[in-house]
Amino acid sequence: MGRMFGTDGVRGVANQDVTAELALGLSVAAARVLVEAGEVSADHERPVAVVGRDPRASGEFLGAATVAGLASAGVDVYDAGVLPTPAIAYLTATMNADLGAMLSASHNAMPDNGIKFFSRGGHKLPDALEDAIEAHLHEEYERPTGASVGRVHPYAEGGEKYIGHLLGALPHRLEGLKIVVDCAHGAASVVGPEVFRRAGADVVVIGATPDGLNINDGYGSTHLEKLQEAVVANGADFGVAFDGDADRCLAVDGTGEVVDGDQIMAILALDLKERGVLAEDTLVATVMSNLGMIKAMEREGIAVKQTGVGDRYVLEEMRRGSYSLGGEQSGHVIALDHGTTGDGVLTGLLLAARVASSGRSLAQLGAVMQRMPQKLINVKGVDKSAVDSHDGVQAAVRAAESDLAGAGRVLLRKSGTEPVVRVMVEADTAERAQAVATHLADVVKRELSID
Repeated sequence: MGRMFGTDGVRGVANQDVTAELALGLSVAAARVLVEAGEVSADHERPVAVVGRDPRASGEFLGAATVAGLASAGVDVYDAGVLPTPAIAYLTATMNADLGAMLSASHNAMPDNGIKFFSRGGHKLPDALEDAIEAHLHEEYERPTGASVGRVHPYAEGGEKYIGHLLGALPHRLEGLKIVVDCAHGAASVVGPEVFRRAGADVVVIGATPDGLNINDGYGSTHLEKLQEAVVANGADFGVAFDGDADRCLAVDGTGEVVDGDQIMAILALDLKERGVLAEDTLVATVMSNLGMIKAMEREGIAVKQTGVGDRYVLEEMRRGSYSLGGEQSGHVIALDHGTTGDGVLTGLLLAARVASSGRSLAQLGAVMQRMPQKLINVKGVDKSAVDSHDGVQAAVRAAESDLAGAGRVLLRKSGTEPVVRVMVEADTAERAQAVATHLADVVKRELSID
């Protein structure tokens, strides 16, 4: 059996892979492991946890199970309800809670759900702690009774505290900007538009009527067509789109062109460098970031450190080197001076502040880098665990790299959140990237098929 935790918690089909029983068991195990990892905060008489969720229907029963598991393990629980993932990380840190829990499958379709934990300070867990939680799952232990069981407190004020935090991080007001905000019918449907309004922007809102079933359905950072249409139709300066739990943000400029995570990071890195607050003049990105972004940063005197895919690995490198900005092409951006994890709403605000302060359009700012043509193919129905060791697959990769001869690059990786192998190719032309990626995807499908 493979490892239960992926790159972003435990995730799968709700009520099939991720059940109420699993959520309860994981919460009990997490409480035991995380509380035992450090003394209970002096601010509290006993362990404290903050719990939130996105609006998926399954989050209602999974959230209840998580709260029940934590309280049964002797933890006082503050139930913040529907809020973005970074809001739960922020509240975990500011309340000096011993742990946080978020029920979400992020950008995945509605039938999926997941659970991720934060340790004290609002940090995602390292592999060792996740492995310890999995090892303690369903393990017998001496349960608290009587007055030692945890108590559950509704925490409706969590959203307002998070909005205040975001406004406090804003370096420039947004008056004069018309911005379309796409909330993916997700966790930021209330706080996202509200914070942009309070920051001074004229806000057009789409994808902000969650009903438990429509999260990520045709809206949000994985479906930018509606945002492109709305920006052009409303004559907006630009638009931003979050995913279901609002830990990522992509943008669309005033002409309707997509501005991806690499461009957003490049824009923000230059802004921080000009203001003298880009630590070590370094940006942290993953191996999936476009080569065009890396070359642009080098040209501007900004070093780029690259990590494995997953914002947790970006964060680990940022903390190790005390860097202030990092993220992923997908739109997970971490501004470590203001948060401990990717925060889509904060990213959108910082991007808007850069537009407002510079007097330039988002299209002009995004032109700092030229993306090399990139093709990504997700290969399903294969043994993803064998991709790094299969001789035939690796020989095909070496041959493709030799064929590109420095004019591009190849990356094959197993997804940490889905049962697929991702084949990514960059080349000097779109046609060449497509041809090489298609060939490698065919090799992966043929050699690693489990159908």
